[in-house]
Amino acid sequence: MSFQLNMPPSAIGRLARSEQSVGDGDNKKQSREDWKKMKELEEARKAGTAPAMQDEEGKDINPHIPQYIMQAPWYFGANTPTLRHQRQQEEMLKHYSGLNTQMKKGFKEGPVATKYRKGACENCGAMTHKKKDCLERPRKIGAKFTGDMIAPDEVIPDELDYDFEGKRDIWNGFDPREHQRKLQEEYNKLEEAKQAMKEAAVEEDFLMKQAIVEKKDSEADDEDKYAEDMDMPGQKFETKQRITVRNLRIREDTAKYLLNLDLNSAYYDPKTRSMRENPLNGTNKEHLLFSGDAEEFAKKQLFAWEAYEKGTEAHLQADPTKLELLHREFQQRRENFKQTAKDSVLNRYGGQEHLEAPPKQLLLAQTEDYVEYSRHGTVIKGQEKARVKSRYEEDVYPSNHTSVWGSYWKDGQWGYNCCHSLIKESYCTGEAGIKAQQESSNMLMIAGNHHAAAKSDVQNQSDGDEALEAEEKHQKRMSKLMAMDERKRPYNSMYEVRAPTEEEMEAFRMKRALEEDPMAAFLSK
Repeated sequence: MSFQLNMPPSAIGRLARSEQSVGDGDNKKQSREDWKKMKELEEARKAGTAPAMQDEEGKDINPHIPQYIMQAPWYFGANTPTLRHQRQQEEMLKHYSGLNTQMKKGFKEGPVATKYRKGACENCGAMTHKKKDCLERPRKIGAKFTGDMIAPDEVIPDELDYDFEGKRDIWNGFDPREHQRKLQEEYNKLEEAKQAMKEAAVEEDFLMKQAIVEKKDSEADDEDKYAEDMDMPGQKFETKQRITVRNLRIREDTAKYLLNLDLNSAYYDPKTRSMRENPLNGTNKEHLLFSGDAEEFAKKQLFAWEAYEKGTEAHLQADPTKLELLHREFQQRRENFKQTAKDSVLNRYGGQEHLEAPPKQLLLAQTEDYVEYSRHGTVIKGQEKARVKSRYEEDVYPSNHTSVWGSYWKDGQWGYNCCHSLIKESYCTGEAGIKAQQESSNMLMIAGNHHAAAKSDVQNQSDGDEALEAEEKHQKRMSKLMAMDERKRPYNSMYEVRAPTEEEMEAFRMKRALEEDPMAAFLSK
């Protein structure tokens, strides 16, 4: 690998003409010896015996790099060995603003001018805008004529060009100190409100005690005195203990973005902590309050409060199992007490018959139940259909039978189960009829077997005769084919795919000519 100048033909011509004018007029070309020395130098550099070629920055160039990679194009204008054309050019790189680079807003530029400058705003005297774009209050006499109170120049920030991450940085320009300042202001307001509430409560307590001392009334616990305006559900509290405003979240508190976990629901912006849309669209607040076990939950909460006021430690959230057992026991005892009181009143005064009210159909002589009847009076639609009854009379056994018709089934026919008779309205023969029917069926079975055996013998005899006839025809055809010329004989004319039957094999054995048989020659004549 060696460096060779790669120039356009016009530059090569100008260089040749300049060398001819400077030199003796001979066109110098690379000789064979020079080319051979150049190749030897390349081999030595690849072997490591000669120092590597260096670029314009003094860095070694790998001698194993191919020539077409190291050779710079003619339009690059490289006069020395270099690999700069293979690297990214600094002037071609696009520079982006950093993530921490922010646009300055509201800053004034430099010192304030003392007199009006040409081309400045006629109203305030700033050089960065004109009179129609001025945002200051319009002066009665502008700074152009008075030369007083010249406004400072605004800082015109450079246009920031962010990269992919910078364009999608939602916290760009966010100042946490400003956020902390807002939180501190809100906290100070809350503390001031708490202090005002405490002072008002102390003053109210003092006035109340003064009034009690003046009137000298009996001491009474005013439960509403220290209670809050609204009681949070599921919260255990002491009526005589002052409850102040707390910042703790209770377990029933659910974040707004957790009410609906559907991805297509309302969007929650974590930066501004805002949710513009309703996450529970299509449902009102009352529907959520009174859905599910809300009513049962309210009853249990009320029971827990009442039990706590009467000295029983019960809490819905802290010990729900204990509260559930107490509530069940309370319900059972209350029902038993009501039933006992009702029974005692009925036993003492009577009147049980008046509590048994007649049906609504008889009481009001009408009903709203829709019933549709057929032409025969049966119910078609409107209420539960009655069971389909049999058309035969029940518990009626004619002709000395002990079972009804249809209690026995055999060979697709109905009969009586008591005698296995398949004839309707026949006289019952009892067990004797069953035995006679079994014997007749056995006789029929034996006769059928004999008939089948005789039929099978006749069938076998006929099959054997047919096989003998077929074998004779086959031998005649075979002898006819063997008498024909071999070239005129059909190909595979006697071939069959299926296996021979027993009858065919027996016919073949009977018709086969045995060579050891002394009568074979006589039969062939």
